[in-house]
Amino acid sequence: MYTVLYVEDNPANLMLVEDILARRPDIRLLSARDGVTGIKMALASLPDVVLMDINLPGISGIEALKILADNPTTAHIPIVALSANAIPSDIEKGLEAGFFRYLTKPIKVSQFLETLDMVLKHAKTKAAPAGKKEEI
Repeated sequence: MYTVLYVEDNPANLMLVEDILARRPDIRLLSARDGVTGIKMALASLPDVVLMDINLPGISGIEALKILADNPTTAHIPIVALSANAIPSDIEKGLEAGFFRYLTKPIKVSQFLETLDMVLKHAKTKAAPAGKKEEI
């Protein structure tokens, strides 16, 4: 069983991802409505993957990514941007910031599921050992 945390403030986008992942009994979906709550949930649940919107209330998805990447407890978790910011410079900026992949909205279901499978496979091989900090 995999755990995916989706940090998204738009209820329609959250419902769409819930509907897509309802077909995947191997995935448990958690959600947060803002970056600060997303960070707290990531620290508490240590999901296999985080899906992160960029434009969030409070702190941006990029700021939340940096906080999670700088924390040894969550640094190993791949974070995928899922954003309406679809111009090439936004995508490039997101990838440079450290997102594992950058998907744009509206969500293309086949691309989303392909990316999710790839990220989950990667996450399984990169999981931090329980009770140990990952060496940098």
